[in-house]
Amino acid sequence: MTSTGTSSSSSRPADAGAPRPGGTGPLAGRTVSRIGYGAMQLERLRSDRAAAVGLVRRALDRGVDHLDTAQFYGDGFVNEVIREALRPTDDIAVVSKVGADPDPGGPVPLRPAQRPEELRASVEDNLRSLGTDRIAVVNLRRLDTGPGLRAEGDQVVDLDDQLAVLTRLRDEGKIGAIGLSSVTEDGLRRALPADIVCVQNAYSVVSRDDEDMLGLCLAEGIAWVPYFPLGGAFPAMPKVVDERAVHTVAQALGVTPAQVGLAWLLHHAPNVLLIPGTADPDHLDANLAVGAIALDESSLAALDAVESRSADVRLG
Repeated sequence: MTSTGTSSSSSRPADAGAPRPGGTGPLAGRTVSRIGYGAMQLERLRSDRAAAVGLVRRALDRGVDHLDTAQFYGDGFVNEVIREALRPTDDIAVVSKVGADPDPGGPVPLRPAQRPEELRASVEDNLRSLGTDRIAVVNLRRLDTGPGLRAEGDQVVDLDDQLAVLTRLRDEGKIGAIGLSSVTEDGLRRALPADIVCVQNAYSVVSRDDEDMLGLCLAEGIAWVPYFPLGGAFPAMPKVVDERAVHTVAQALGVTPAQVGLAWLLHHAPNVLLIPGTADPDHLDANLAVGAIALDESSLAALDAVESRSADVRLG
């Protein structure tokens, strides 16, 4: 697979006639569709590999050219599916992440892997399972904020030490650019000299604690890629689809509440890139259709007025 490391200001999938879902935005020197595909849920199709490969192809054939993955998604299964789905003629930005390893027998199926040597090993694992010699972007999954794991003991690692190893990997040509995930605003400011190209934090219409950081990213030309864009990933997290205002807007437009939640993100800031995930073809199509949803001023005002609650749910 050769497409994960290319960089072009006008990158397109092989089907150049496919529409660009959500329009376009910049990512690591490329122009990508603002609606990409988050591949985590492909693990649900482990028993039907052909369906998993077909779902990725369906996304690409509909104009998606930004895939988000990780070696710890299905312990390499998801990366292998992407490798099988991509063709030599595709020009796709594959973005992976490091900072955790699979832990199938643990209380949470992941364990922190924050030490520099673990980050390098994770990049090498991603390269092997993706079948490439270069990954377009690698996100450092910090454990500073947001829902999920917290680092303890020797897993509490200084950000500068982590950025140093990722910068070396970039200099070696194994990764094209560096992103951050689950990072604080102070952490992002410290990392700016490393030429950060994107930030992935939990963010949605019901969880907007990082509004100032989103603004910083916009000012610095950094893509904002929200994960858990509909909230509700864990029981204690608020859910976008539970909000009355979201349902009111959805009913008026004849779309689903989930589509309204995603559309709000695209309207909220021009540097937002979406990576909604699914294992269902119809749900994939519904996610991609969000790019055509227009929210007028009154709808945006109603959604902006939704109370923001914290998504900082700790799992370990």
